[in-house]
Amino acid sequence: MGIMCNFESVFCLNHFETSISMTPFVHLHVHSQYSLLDGQASVTGLVDKAMELGMPGFALTDHGNMFGIKELANYVNKLKKKYKGKIEEARKRLEDAATDEEREAMRPEVEAEIAKLEKKVKFKPIFGCEMYVAKGDLTDRSDKTDKGRHLIVLAKNITGYKNLIKIVSQAHTEGFYHHPRTDKKALAAHKEGLIVCSACLGGEIPKYIMSGNIAEADRQVKWFKDTFGEDYYIELQRHKTDIPGANRDTYIEQERVNPVLIELARKHDIKIIATNDSHFINAEDAESHDRLICISTNNYLTEPNRMRYTKQEWFKSQEEMAAIFPDLPEALSNTMEILDKVETYSIDHSPIMPFFEIPKEFGTEEEYRARITEKELFDEFTQDENGNVVLSPEKAQAKIDKLGGYDKLYRIKFEADYLSKLAYEGADRRYGSPLTAELEERIKFELYIMKTMGFPGYFLIVQDFINVARSKLGVSVGPGRGSAAGSVVAYCLGITQVDPIKYDLLFERFLNPDRISLPDIDVDFDDDGRGEVLHYVTEKYGAEKVAHIITFGTMAAKSAIKDVARVEQLPLPESNRLANLVPKRMPDGPDGKTLKTNLNNCYKFVPDFGPELSSRNPLITETLEYARRLEGNVRNTGVHACGVIICRDPITDWVPVATAVDKNPGSSGNDKMIVTQYEGSIIEDTGLIKMDFLGLKTLSIIKEAVHNIKETRGIDIDIDSIDINDPKTYELYCQGNTTGTFQFESAGMQKYLRELQPSTFEDLIAMNALYRPGPMDYIPDFIARKHGRSPITYDIPIMEKYLKDTYGVTVYQEQVMLLSRLLANFTRGQSDSLRKAMGKKLIDKMNELEALFMEGGQSNGHDPKVLTKIWNDWKKFASYAFNKSHATCYSWVAFQTAWLKANYPSEYMAAILTRNRSDINKLTGFMDECKRMHIKVLGPDVNESFMEFGVNSQGDVRFGLAAIKGVGEGVVKAIIEERDANGPYESPYDFVERVPSGAINRRIFENLVNAGAFDSFTEMKREDYFGENAKGEAFSEVLVRYGQAFHNDKLSSAMSLFGDDADMATAGRPPFVPAPEMPMATKLEKERELVGMYLSAHPLDPYYMELNHGTGCTIKEFSDRTPVEGADVKLGGMVVDFQTRQGQRGPFGILKIEDFTGSVEFMLFGQTYIDFHNYGIPGTPILIAGQYQRRFANSDLRFNIMNIQLLENVKGKLVKNITIELDVSKMNKFLMTLIDEKVKGDGNPEGELAFRVFDPSINRTLHMSSARRIHITRGLVEALEEENISYSIND
Repeated sequence: MGIMCNFESVFCLNHFETSISMTPFVHLHVHSQYSLLDGQASVTGLVDKAMELGMPGFALTDHGNMFGIKELANYVNKLKKKYKGKIEEARKRLEDAATDEEREAMRPEVEAEIAKLEKKVKFKPIFGCEMYVAKGDLTDRSDKTDKGRHLIVLAKNITGYKNLIKIVSQAHTEGFYHHPRTDKKALAAHKEGLIVCSACLGGEIPKYIMSGNIAEADRQVKWFKDTFGEDYYIELQRHKTDIPGANRDTYIEQERVNPVLIELARKHDIKIIATNDSHFINAEDAESHDRLICISTNNYLTEPNRMRYTKQEWFKSQEEMAAIFPDLPEALSNTMEILDKVETYSIDHSPIMPFFEIPKEFGTEEEYRARITEKELFDEFTQDENGNVVLSPEKAQAKIDKLGGYDKLYRIKFEADYLSKLAYEGADRRYGSPLTAELEERIKFELYIMKTMGFPGYFLIVQDFINVARSKLGVSVGPGRGSAAGSVVAYCLGITQVDPIKYDLLFERFLNPDRISLPDIDVDFDDDGRGEVLHYVTEKYGAEKVAHIITFGTMAAKSAIKDVARVEQLPLPESNRLANLVPKRMPDGPDGKTLKTNLNNCYKFVPDFGPELSSRNPLITETLEYARRLEGNVRNTGVHACGVIICRDPITDWVPVATAVDKNPGSSGNDKMIVTQYEGSIIEDTGLIKMDFLGLKTLSIIKEAVHNIKETRGIDIDIDSIDINDPKTYELYCQGNTTGTFQFESAGMQKYLRELQPSTFEDLIAMNALYRPGPMDYIPDFIARKHGRSPITYDIPIMEKYLKDTYGVTVYQEQVMLLSRLLANFTRGQSDSLRKAMGKKLIDKMNELEALFMEGGQSNGHDPKVLTKIWNDWKKFASYAFNKSHATCYSWVAFQTAWLKANYPSEYMAAILTRNRSDINKLTGFMDECKRMHIKVLGPDVNESFMEFGVNSQGDVRFGLAAIKGVGEGVVKAIIEERDANGPYESPYDFVERVPSGAINRRIFENLVNAGAFDSFTEMKREDYFGENAKGEAFSEVLVRYGQAFHNDKLSSAMSLFGDDADMATAGRPPFVPAPEMPMATKLEKERELVGMYLSAHPLDPYYMELNHGTGCTIKEFSDRTPVEGADVKLGGMVVDFQTRQGQRGPFGILKIEDFTGSVEFMLFGQTYIDFHNYGIPGTPILIAGQYQRRFANSDLRFNIMNIQLLENVKGKLVKNITIELDVSKMNKFLMTLIDEKVKGDGNPEGELAFRVFDPSINRTLHMSSARRIHITRGLVEALEEENISYSIND
């Protein structure tokens, strides 16, 4: 194997050398997939191809952007590092030769190999862009045809790179019109360090030639020559093609234009270059690229007049380019001249810390520079926190240089001293005075690390916007997240709200002094407030210094199939069918690990794809093949959900930017935000500081609940100061009643909480950390230890110090870190290296640290066998161990939600409902939880509703008026303000007389009526508002018109109709005529239309028992369940939609039904469609019976419908018996009366009755069957639930 690899590398290197000597050429006009939906080449694929061909470099020139430049730089650097390693290996082989003779014998071959590798190390990426140049000013959009002419712009050095950034960024932020456009003024202003080429037929010079305007072409060539001198080149392309479906016209135009270009070049002494305008890597990619263009232009493949390329635009070899330009060898060699002009430079930078303005009263940087000597700075930054010399002179100087030299050190020192002042002031507030020795030492150490890593400015910025958010903007800020909560300084500054000393949280988990890496503080804000904080930061530091971060959306497996199917004209049902073959969960691969979801794996390991790949339908096979080739291609750009860049300088001094639509709350929809053109995973390499501003819905819920409590009870709650030992909250956790709370609401977690019976906050932190795949296996042992069922043991007694809170179970990474210090004297940095090595399974590092651990542990007198056991336990668990800092912070947020639910249930549930209003399934689930909690959820009401869900004086939750469709926020504000000012509305007349007439029109008024907002005015029913008078006018119309007249007259100084008499003013109230009752179905449908759900009742109420207790499966349970082959399933609901579509094998149907818990769609094919499509009438209650089956032996299970019938036909037949389970003490008169009522109900009772009674006196459960038959109704089961009596149906 080793010989084969060596042979291949030598062969590749020989090819590299031979190619260069034969045909000197590099590509200077290359598009990657970042030329969105136009280029098909990956950046890494282009580099690999160039190196394979032996090219010493190439230029990346995507359309109008630099999206791929950083990826290009990173990948080339990665390969260079690899080849440098191979050079070292080759030299080592030479050094390690057994004898001098052997060394000399192998020297020629090894040195030749090194020489070839060194050429690869010199591979030169050229950073460029194919820009669009406006005819006039880049901001002028008056010429609708001016979408920009193409121009290749290349950076030959760091100055050119920065100038390229400037013009590309300006093209996006100021010049965008169809494309990002620059202009000649911008080009001339930023010409230094740039090389420009005339581009393809879309360039300015070729366009003038094609239009016959040679004189203008000549003038513009002269302008470019005068502006860029020897760095302006004229570009030639020849795309001769005979491939079917290719564009042949391009070559005809090129042959017409090229002679003129050559003539102009010679006239003005300009050199020519040959390019190929590459858009894909290999010749065989032409067909997939052709389909990509169809996807981009939204055309079918068969359309005759669609956009077509020549299919010659692959990344051609030197020989292929020489064969195209045999008559113009200089056009090839001149590309090498450009390559030689390009310098090798880095676009990375050390961290560029934003400038935080320190108050003048503290001092100035100038004073520091005058007062402090460089020697003092040197000592302060190179000694440890206690003033000890710990670095050699060489390492000390290297540290100074890495921080930016003395000029930068003055600023860091100034910021560090101010940070220290704020930290000690905060420490006094948090801990009081005097500080303990432990605290003093910890704060001193942390401040020292922050200073000597160069990051005090970062912490000043973060504490500033967090404290402003809390104190001035009224924004709810999370207690911290991730490792930052391990910092005492962060806690003192108010960045975090959890005491790291109390919970043994470690600073090194956040900033390891043994490695220089940027701090990473992610901050949670409430959803609404996040935008306000971003606005503050932008205003404070300047819009040009703040940017969001771009993201790139790629074609995933399903979307690739659907995109290609559309341009291939594969029928939509077939397209959807193929896409749905991609499983939700991929099978395990040969190595036992779950495979990644991609089409290569699907085609190999998902059996359903087998018949499709060998289909006789060419549309299917082509769709699957080209979808595979296009999968992963960049499809669009987006904005990082939370990442924000804050820079010391304008962002465009360092990286290119673009614009994106601002979707933050409060933006107009047309507002633009600035985004970096490099994505978040690589942006920090350039020196820019990234911070994550996250929106956390839970914080919005907490904020809303606190507001509700103030609104209804007049109590101000400081949620950060609640009692962490609150008994009601722990009772809620012990009962598992955590639905709607943060982090602890899943059914599995509720089960474990009931078993654990948590009694301390540490219990909750541990459960939060353990409830994940892997660590979950430790939960039973953890619970058993807490309750004394398993002994709590420690391998070495002193380990109790850090394992006591978790009953001897290692749960957190921090515990491993602390124990490594305690047992084996690890340093802070070593303990963090251990965490990282174990978590990432870095074997070499683990072996190195194991030796250290054994040595240190034995020196402390510990048994080596016990130390080995501890180490092996850590190895097994460390990959699962959780970050305690994060678990603690999020457990505190979780506790706050549980505290609110336990102590202010109605107000908290109102907040939950408000924040889930747009998700009808979640809303329904939370309304069920309200019912379980005996909290009524009532419809909207003009006298009790607030803007959103609120709580009335009886503790019931009311829908908010803003939930009613068509009733805007302004209308609701007007209604509530008038109600607050002058009391409840007494009648509909009083309502229209008091609410400003400008706020209410007939449509709004009728929406309020139909939503039930006037139901509390008992003198009128909803129907009465729509009764008509003799003129055919609805009463609602008359009433609104009366209200408007009333307001108009009130505003009139003369009171023309009624004078000053208020009674006379209301005397004109129009009478109403009682109207016939509205059908319940109509009333409910209007409620659903306006509020999104049924309020007064539900159309399926007559079938409540059948659907909830008779079928054995609700729709929610059906959607959540894991399919079991051959399992029979019954479920019911009401048809809400049915569509018939035409497929290749005839019609098929899509049936959508819903019940009380949710909705689901079923596909009806073939005979199933024929048999049951007549049931697809909306509003029809139906019962579906089916079974889980496989189409093929190894394919996914699917639900196949076997039968559909009307629910009406099975009403009363599905619920057959009830068993009431209770303690003997609850066999009381109430229960007997209840059963008597159900025996005597209308009709013959048919339900069987049984009891399962527990008698504690004999510690036995008695099973008793009754001879009586009862009506098993909704009323019965709700009455049992009200009394907390358990029951089972159809046992």
